[in-house]
Amino acid sequence: MNTKILIAGFGGQGILFAGKVLAYKGLVEEKQLSWLPSYGPEMRGGTANCNVIISDEPVGSPIVDAPDVLIVMNLPSLDKYENAVEKGGKIFVDETLINRKVERDDVDVFYIPATKMAQELGVPTLANMIMLGKVIKETDVVSFEGMEDALKKVVSARKANLIDINLKAIKAGYDF
Repeated sequence: MNTKILIAGFGGQGILFAGKVLAYKGLVEEKQLSWLPSYGPEMRGGTANCNVIISDEPVGSPIVDAPDVLIVMNLPSLDKYENAVEKGGKIFVDETLINRKVERDDVDVFYIPATKMAQELGVPTLANMIMLGKVIKETDVVSFEGMEDALKKVVSARKANLIDINLKAIKAGYDF
């Protein structure tokens, strides 16, 4: 197994955090991995993306040029990365914020109203975790069981009270 994942959106949407949770879940499962964050100088409101590779073999390069899995949380990210996805790959779209359909027919596409769902759950900043839950369900790149262990590694002790709400958001996406 060697899954190349690209998560992209605006700064402030938790793009890097989602990638970090996914990477730590891979570590907890004793997989080989790479986590490479990238963001524009503006950070909040600027562009952000994160390359995550989870593999059974050592990872040679952290760069994801042709992702197997693309998670997009805004229209500019879909426009930029849609054609980079490997044939047969999967694209996960936050349909609350992206008002167009994926134009390719050689990939599997999942439309998740993640931002709307997060608002309805009372956690408007956790659309990223809802998207992550759906990705876990549809890709099996990591298992859903034990997500709390990965969150405990990523969420600081100061914010430990947020672990349960993050789990709730991941579960909502997983069940969608």
